[in-house]
Amino acid sequence: MYDGRQGSSSPFEQSVYLLSEAGRAVDRLLAERLEHRGLTPVHHALLSALAQLGPHGRHDLTSRVTAPAAEVDQALDDLLSARLLQSMVVHVGGRQEVLTITPTGESALDVLHTDASATQDDLLASLTKGQRVELNSLLRRVCAAAARGAGQRPRLRGTSDWTLTRGSRRTWARVREGVGPAEGPDVGTPG
Repeated sequence: MYDGRQGSSSPFEQSVYLLSEAGRAVDRLLAERLEHRGLTPVHHALLSALAQLGPHGRHDLTSRVTAPAAEVDQALDDLLSARLLQSMVVHVGGRQEVLTITPTGESALDVLHTDASATQDDLLASLTKGQRVELNSLLRRVCAAAARGAGQRPRLRGTSDWTLTRGSRRTWARVREGVGPAEGPDVGTPG
């Protein structure tokens, strides 16, 4: 058995390997739950991104999600046809298709979050509540260090490290209200 205090000569018991194995297991379990609902990790990433960041230009969203563009485009079409997203065309700095999550999409995302929590509970069942809190804290620190080493901010799986400025939020709010653009960046280019 691996004892973190003493180290191990086996590469299969080192923390990096164990994190990788745990990550693969989580990916597999979450993908199975998504598949049961007729969705993929890309669908989940797109719903999460739009729920967190608000409306986005289709091209910008496609270029920022970590998946092949054709797969992202197909997932967007799936979500639009299922009415989990809606599309509108705006003319700000050129013609732009803007995507937003619908109330139905938000409900679907809530179900996916419940599935993720159930997966987490299954995987961490052998840990106490305090150990889970400690593990979460340690993993956040590891992810932050990894992001610093890669020269980027930590990000959620399937999304980018987008940030929205106050100006872009005002732009989106005014576009959603149908008032037109406010000062700030063009549609589809947050931050």
